[in-house]
Amino acid sequence: MRLLTHQHGHPHSPVHRLPAEIKLGTGLVLITLTVLLPPGVAWLLFTAGLLALTIGLSRLSPWFLVKRLLLLAPFVLGVVVVNAFQPAYRAHWPLLLLRSGLCLLTVIVVSNTTPFSEVLRVLRRLRVPALLITTIALMHRYLFVLSEEAERMRRARASRTFTRRRSWQWPALASVAGQLFIRASERAERIYAAMCARGMK
Repeated sequence: MRLLTHQHGHPHSPVHRLPAEIKLGTGLVLITLTVLLPPGVAWLLFTAGLLALTIGLSRLSPWFLVKRLLLLAPFVLGVVVVNAFQPAYRAHWPLLLLRSGLCLLTVIVVSNTTPFSEVLRVLRRLRVPALLITTIALMHRYLFVLSEEAERMRRARASRTFTRRRSWQWPALASVAGQLFIRASERAERIYAAMCARGMK
């Protein structure tokens, strides 16, 4: 659950001092060109070099970035496996894996060098609907609340389980996930009722 916490590296690094508009715009351009440009190694090497330079300047921990990439790896591997079973795209799966990895790394670097409040401010300047911005802000806020609640449930479960056998871990994890889902639904209903009571319906 600690992977959900933000790590903004060194807050006074040159990358952190850049305006959020520049970082978000550059990240969007890099992702778009990485996805749309024809297969070629030159652009991918340029993107990888630029990301390495940005990581070095921002002083983000490489191990922290690797853990974030591993957390998101199942989504990338799912896309790669689907393409690997299609004869027309089977030969391109390494390139697809590299492109997906670079796009994810770009998102991770930008999100960990830009405070979320700055991201919301840029979205407001771009005239994104206020309802969508409020939904994103609430989702971001309660993601960490649920993370802390899940961590408390995990510790409570661990304190009552006097065994290290892995066969007990999966049922316990499924039970925690189920209880967390129920608590999240109840919390969402309470928040919705509170917002309606304040005239936000």
